[in-house]
Amino acid sequence: MKTIKSTDFDLNWNNILSDYITAVNWSSDGSTLAMSSAAGEVKVLVENELIALQEVTNTSIDRLAFSTDGKFLAVGGQDGKVKIWSTSNHQLIATLENAPAWVDKLAWSPRKNLLAFSLGRYVQVWDADIQEIVVTLNFDNSSVLSIDWSHDGKFLAIAGYQGVKIWRSHEWDEDPYLFSIPSASVAVAWSSDGKYIASGNMDKTICVLETDLIANAKQAEPWLMHGFPGKIRHLAWSKVTTSKKEPLLASSCGESIVIWEKQDDASSGWGATVLSNHSDIVEAIEFAPDNLMLASAGAEGWLCLWKKAKKVTQVLQGAKNGFSCVAWHPQGHKIAAGGQNGEVLIWYKGNRGVGFA
Repeated sequence: MKTIKSTDFDLNWNNILSDYITAVNWSSDGSTLAMSSAAGEVKVLVENELIALQEVTNTSIDRLAFSTDGKFLAVGGQDGKVKIWSTSNHQLIATLENAPAWVDKLAWSPRKNLLAFSLGRYVQVWDADIQEIVVTLNFDNSSVLSIDWSHDGKFLAIAGYQGVKIWRSHEWDEDPYLFSIPSASVAVAWSSDGKYIASGNMDKTICVLETDLIANAKQAEPWLMHGFPGKIRHLAWSKVTTSKKEPLLASSCGESIVIWEKQDDASSGWGATVLSNHSDIVEAIEFAPDNLMLASAGAEGWLCLWKKAKKVTQVLQGAKNGFSCVAWHPQGHKIAAGGQNGEVLIWYKGNRGVGFA
């Protein structure tokens, strides 16, 4: 590990849950941090008060997410249940029973209170406003491996064996657009500006396709990136663009992180920059909301902050047996991370002597 002198972010809050932290997530206004564990706990931190929504059940909660308007918190896990709480009073408002299916993927639409979640080969979409399932989508080829909404909520992408199927959210009954992959898509992500969709694949490649092709139902060869030592584990797009007015795409595979930037000449595709500092598997990557800083959480116990997605400026620690997840505060001045021993930590930028609020 490189020696880093910068101390921009200081530890501000920490706690320990009963088991491996499976997810941490901030509400859209940044007032609440939600966390879940492999022991089944679901807790929220509000104004420095830790509130238990669900105590230990000994059945893992694998995913959690706030609705875009911040009114709802949804979780899913190994018991096949999707639970939704109201964030205004922390009351459980809905439980969707899906056993024996394992709910390990879920995502809210960025424009409406529509929650998509995986059930084996299917994805269901639940409307929080009417509290009903509005559609069940059949991926068919395999179990669902990843899901993501486009930035405007017009498209829902579902990934698995042989590619990504993309449905229009206002035409659920229409056949989906097929983003074909020779092997399997294990991670799918739309860029924040809506221009691109990326697929990280089992065959050690990444494919990137322009959204306009999908909107116009046109088939075309995607940009193809290859040369990775193993399958792509994670993808993350920058929230802001570079001087070229293009977003960056970060990918992780094993200990490695590769940053992709679209070249001026379209025929040249995307240029790659390899980031090396981790000595164990990179468990999570995420860009800051207001700049090109990338956070990467490693299984060796290092949370690396990469300035402009190029150079490590700080390495945060505190998870003895490694980090498992990471989440930037929507204003970019806090970082939350979970550890494999149940640690939850929050760092604050320039917070010496300042409280959590």
